Amino acid sequence: MHTFADPLKRAMQLAPNKIAVIDDGRSVTFKELYSRSSRLVGALQALGMNRGDRIAILAGNGHRYLETYVGVPAGGLVVVPLNTRHAEPELKYALEDSGARVLITDREPGALADTVERVISIPDEFESLLTDAAEATLGDDLSEDDLAGLFYTGGTTGLSKGVMLSHRNLIANTFNWLTAVPQNPNDVFLVMAPMFHAAGSNGILGSIWTTGCQITLGAFDPAKALDLIEKYEVTETLGVPTMLAAMAEEQHANPRDTSSLRLLAHGGSPIATEVIKRTNSAFPTAGLIEVYGATELSPLATILVDEELLVSDPRVRSCGQPVLGNSIRILDKGGRAVACGEVGEVVVRGTNVMVGYWNKPEQTDAVLKNGDYWTGDLGYMDEDGYVYLVDRSKDMIVSGGENVYSTEVEEVLYQHPAVLEAAAFGVPDEKWGEAVHAVVVPRPDFHNVDPKEIINFCRERIAGYKVPKDIDIRDEPLPKSGPGKVLKRELRAPFWEGQDRSVN
Repeated sequence: MHTFADPLKRAMQLAPNKIAVIDDGRSVTFKELYSRSSRLVGALQALGMNRGDRIAILAGNGHRYLETYVGVPAGGLVVVPLNTRHAEPELKYALEDSGARVLITDREPGALADTVERVISIPDEFESLLTDAAEATLGDDLSEDDLAGLFYTGGTTGLSKGVMLSHRNLIANTFNWLTAVPQNPNDVFLVMAPMFHAAGSNGILGSIWTTGCQITLGAFDPAKALDLIEKYEVTETLGVPTMLAAMAEEQHANPRDTSSLRLLAHGGSPIATEVIKRTNSAFPTAGLIEVYGATELSPLATILVDEELLVSDPRVRSCGQPVLGNSIRILDKGGRAVACGEVGEVVVRGTNVMVGYWNKPEQTDAVLKNGDYWTGDLGYMDEDGYVYLVDRSKDMIVSGGENVYSTEVEEVLYQHPAVLEAAAFGVPDEKWGEAVHAVVVPRPDFHNVDPKEIINFCRERIAGYKVPKDIDIRDEPLPKSGPGKVLKRELRAPFWEGQDRSVN
C-alpha cells in the first residue's frame, strides 16, 4: 500500500540534502520539500481544515504548486487543481461543485473569493502561513483508497466533471510511467506542462520517488525551456505536441546545447509525422515517446517508445501499446471483443482507473462498467497490441493538449440570439493539433450575422481555447441522421482529407 506520503518519506530518507526542485533560481532540498509540505498541511489544519476537505489551487508551475499538489493529499486532504485557462464561470463551478473550502492562488481571485472560506495568496500569504505553522504528520492513517484529488475535465453536458482519483490511482499511474520510462537519481526533469493536469503526477511523483531533480517552468515559452535545458542539463521533459514543435523551431533558429536530453515525451493531442521528424532533427540525443490516456485513467493507457525510429513504419500512427498494469480491449457496443484490426471502443482496465465522477452517478455508470473504463474513443488494435485511434465517439476536440467537448461550445453558441442550429468539431491545425471550428445556421432575421460577432460572444463566456477559431454560416439545415442527430462526420470530413493521421 502506497500513498502520496511515501515518495516524500523515501526521498527524505535517502537524499535529504539533495536538491529536489529549482524554481526560478530558488533551490529546495528534499528535506525542505518535506518540511514545507508538512507545514502547509499544519497551516491548513490550523485554519480548521479536516480530513477529506477540498483544497483548490489556481496557479502557474512552481515549487509552491508542487508542495500543494503532493503535500495536501499526503496530509489527508484532497487537492483540486484548477485549469488556469478556464474562464471565471467555469472556475466558480468547479469550486462550488467540489466544495472547496480554500483557494491557493497566484492571481487576483476576483469573484472566486466569494466561493470559498479562505484565499491564500502566492507567494506572500503562503510563505507567512508556512513560517508560523507547525509540521503535521504526513501519511498518518492514510489509505490508498482515500481520495487524493479532484481533476475537473470537460463534460458532454456542457458542465465539467470532477474526476475522483485516489492515492491508488495516481500511485499506480506513477509506477506505470516509471516502468515504461525508468528514472534515476541523476535525472533532471523539466516540468513545462501545466501541473493542473493529472499527467503532472508522472514527472512530479516519479522524480520525488527516485530522488531526481525537477526544474519548474512557470509559463511555457520555447526559448525559456531551451535555456533551462542547457543551464541545468535537463534529461527529460513532457509536453503536448505544440510545445515540442515550438521548441524545435526555436532550437533550429537559435541552437542551445541540449545534448543532455535523453527523453522527450508528449501526449494530449495528435502529432504530425513532420513534427516528429523536425523535433528529432533538433534534439537528436532524445528519444521521442508518445503517451495516450485520459484524466479518468490518471492518465496513462498506452505508450509508444522510440517514435523517432518509426517515421517510415505504420506504427507511427498508433498511440502505442498498453502500459504495464493496464489491459486494453476493443469492444463493440454490446461489450463483445471485436476482431483484430476491427474498429470498436477502446476499453481500459487497471488500478489507475478513476473512482468515478464526483456527484455524477449517472455519468459514472455510463463509462465505468465492471471495473472497465469505456473511453468513448473509437479505435482498433493490431496483432502486436498497438492501439490506433480512428474517431472520438464523444466528439471531443483536443486543442493544444486541452480537451474541448463540442457540446460545451454548442451550448454557448445556442445562447446567441442569431443561432438556429450549431455544430462544433475539430479541424486540423498546424500549431495546436486541432482547432475548434463551428458551422451555424442563423435564424431568418439574422441572415447577415457576422461570424466575428458570434466568436466574440463565445469569448466572453468560455475559455479562449474553446472558442471557435472560425465559424461558417450556412443557409441550409445541418445534415442529420434518421433520428435527427447532426452528422458531424459529414461536416468535418472535408477538413481531414489527405491528413497523414486519422483523427476525424
